[in-house]
Amino acid sequence: MRSTNFRALALDLGEKRIGVAVSDALGMVARPLEIFTRTSRKADFAHIGALVAAHQVDVVIVGLPFNMDGSEGRQAAWVRDYGMALAQALAVPVEFWDERLTSEEAVDILRTHGKSTAKGTVDAVAAAVILQSYLDSRYSVNGFTPFQTSKSASWDRANPPYLGQNDAGCFI
Repeated sequence: MRSTNFRALALDLGEKRIGVAVSDALGMVARPLEIFTRTSRKADFAHIGALVAAHQVDVVIVGLPFNMDGSEGRQAAWVRDYGMALAQALAVPVEFWDERLTSEEAVDILRTHGKSTAKGTVDAVAAAVILQSYLDSRYSVNGFTPFQTSKSASWDRANPPYLGQNDAGCFI
């Protein structure tokens, strides 16, 4: 029986590849996991199902590529159809999450760390960006996200955004 653990898996769907990220067991931090080449829905779903089982995932997050004005275009319709079919194949829920500008943020992250920006690498990091955004939304307190990755995150020393205290008395 799992108590407070929450593990999520995120997918950055592309026509040729799928970038995959997974959270830690507490559902607080995302990390790139892998990139795999798409073949068929049946094979893709079997691979994703194996990842869900291996990592004891509670939810699968699928990045939904909205247009910049918030509307859904042809690519979003394809992703929504794929995600809904995936939901029928998995024993865990599938949720959609806004993925606007995640590939650009992934490239920035890779360049900042002096890493390759090869498309496959970007896909996995973009999946991690999608997942971290989703996870941050679960822990948002008064508009501040404790694990915010945005450059605009601010910290007010006079009024820190603590979630509370853990059993050891440490502020979290």
